[in-house]
Amino acid sequence: MNPQEIFGSMVFNDAVMRQRLPKETYRALHKTMVEGTPLNPEVASVVANTMKDWAIEKGATHFTHWFQPMTGITAEKHDSFLSPIEGGGAIMEFSGRELVKGESDASSFPSGGLRATFEARGYTAWDPTSYAFIKEGTLCIPTAFCSYGGQALDKKTPLLRSIEALNRQAMRILKLFGHHDVKRVTPTVGPEQEYFLIDKELFYQRRDLIYTGRTLFGARPPKGQELDDHYYGSIKPRVSAFMREVDEELWKLGVSAKTEHNEVAPCQHELAPIFSSANIATDHNQLTMEILKKVAARHGFACLLHEKPFAGVNGSGKHNNWSMSTDTGMNLLEPGETPAENAQFLLFLVAVIQAVDLHQDLLRISIASAGNDHRLGANEAPPAIISMFLGDELQSILDAIENHQAYVAGARTAVNIGVTTLPRIPKDTTDRNRTSPFAFTGNKFEFRMPGSAVSIADANVTLNTIVADVLMGFAERLEQAADLRAEVEQIVVDTITNHKRIIFNGNNYAAAWKQEATKRGLLDLPSTPDALPYLIQPENIALFERQQVYSGEELHSRYEILLENYSKVIAIEAHAMLDIVNKEILPALITYSGALAQAAAGKRVLLPDLPLPCEEKLVKKLSQLIAEIDSKADALNDSLLRIDLADDPLAKARACRDDVFQRMAETRALVDEAEGIVDRNAWPFPGYGELLTTK
Repeated sequence: MNPQEIFGSMVFNDAVMRQRLPKETYRALHKTMVEGTPLNPEVASVVANTMKDWAIEKGATHFTHWFQPMTGITAEKHDSFLSPIEGGGAIMEFSGRELVKGESDASSFPSGGLRATFEARGYTAWDPTSYAFIKEGTLCIPTAFCSYGGQALDKKTPLLRSIEALNRQAMRILKLFGHHDVKRVTPTVGPEQEYFLIDKELFYQRRDLIYTGRTLFGARPPKGQELDDHYYGSIKPRVSAFMREVDEELWKLGVSAKTEHNEVAPCQHELAPIFSSANIATDHNQLTMEILKKVAARHGFACLLHEKPFAGVNGSGKHNNWSMSTDTGMNLLEPGETPAENAQFLLFLVAVIQAVDLHQDLLRISIASAGNDHRLGANEAPPAIISMFLGDELQSILDAIENHQAYVAGARTAVNIGVTTLPRIPKDTTDRNRTSPFAFTGNKFEFRMPGSAVSIADANVTLNTIVADVLMGFAERLEQAADLRAEVEQIVVDTITNHKRIIFNGNNYAAAWKQEATKRGLLDLPSTPDALPYLIQPENIALFERQQVYSGEELHSRYEILLENYSKVIAIEAHAMLDIVNKEILPALITYSGALAQAAAGKRVLLPDLPLPCEEKLVKKLSQLIAEIDSKADALNDSLLRIDLADDPLAKARACRDDVFQRMAETRALVDEAEGIVDRNAWPFPGYGELLTTK
């Protein structure tokens, strides 16, 4: 395998277009891609025919409009290129109309009330800023998805709108700084993807994993991640072979998979790509999750993307590394050698600070899910309280600016590792803070809160929009200023003074931080039902409408969808738990305790003088647990019946959190205790010991 030869080989990318399209067609399409100008129908027809010929040469027989509905995964409807002709023959056709626009049944996708059930029509529209690609013999055309009335029914449309919003406002700032050569500003993203691999045969013996993606039961194994021996450890041959095939499949699709390693928890791993535009990064991350699962199956694994598949060990996140770049190659969050003197950098930096402080609620909502609620606040993820980490040097610079003092930069130190044969390593002025939700890491911000299973679109829609809104306010001040430099300095000082509460460079896991955050007036929204009502607050609706990202109607629909999804996930887990308890766990415990009772009775007959047999003690303990598990299962079932009667979506979500989830936790505690007593061969499914050690 030659990575250079296969990279992008299944992508209708710029090099292919430049080679195959007529020059005028290529120029027109390139202008659409770079500057967002409308595409001429005649140009679309030429592109479609060329794209079809290229795809057929690569073995494709079908095409699909590949879109991202509000399920969080991708969707596709395949149509063949084949068209019958007179005489019983057929030709291969693909028109510009078919490329640009498709029609899909929207009736079964989440809409949150945007359309009635009988209003089935939905449209897909080609996104020329994301390259088409071939997957499993089908030409996949990245598209937006909207309703008959034009409302966004997907993740891509709001993302594209937010990218345009950020571009509009950032360009206003850059023009004031004299960057007249810059034509576009694009948010860039590098999403790190964490996941678990377990043996596929064991996976299919766990109905909780099949139904929910996480273990609803599991006694603590003798060894978990205590020794930290899995993190960055030697990759086992079977896993290495899996990773190599994942790389190959991703490289073919133009996904720049770069870094892979073992993560902290047993059986946990990470894959990270090189940065790309937020739109393409989102498409690529959806492909990455799909390919991880498909390739895992071919290697005898099951890939778990749930944020917390196993209790007691670290869960999985998706660190969203975000920045802003110009079409001329300038990173707007690059401090340079002297960040204290870099007015442009400081202006964009404080814009992000203000945006994060003002919109903590929206950032929390952007990563809210039932799965991610398990992970936030534990020692593998930031807490649900939003804060920012800047590092010592930037903090010192901002402190000096706020106090109108000159900043004196200290000499950059080097890390001395005590081995004379190795070179001295220059010390980065910005250490990485693994506990921070939103950390500056040199020339980007690492948003560490997104969960491993979700689309990164929501987080980036929010980031793009809130930063765009702050930049709009800055631009309005600067455009009216008599002295641009003085106004820039005043904006920086004002922003630091008014929004420094969001900056915390310490340990976010510490109990003292929660108390300190409360004193600062920061929001603490520990669960999804706590966070979601903020989405439809009037000021947030006004924000998204002002930046032309969401309408109020679209926001209300997403609020309904998120609440419904949360309640459905909890209900599915609860029903799965009851099914497993009643059909697997209780029968196994009754059978095992019966065998122990027989053994105890036999000993009584043969050895009447023997003290109370061990079997009798276990029978008593198990009989008590059986009764308690049965009782808790009944209580859980009653809770599910109660939530079925709830009409209000928010009340239902809160009942799931406070009632159903609590009953589930109580039931699990008893089952896990029983698992610790029962013979391993008598337990109905593999335990954590088998799941987390088999490779």
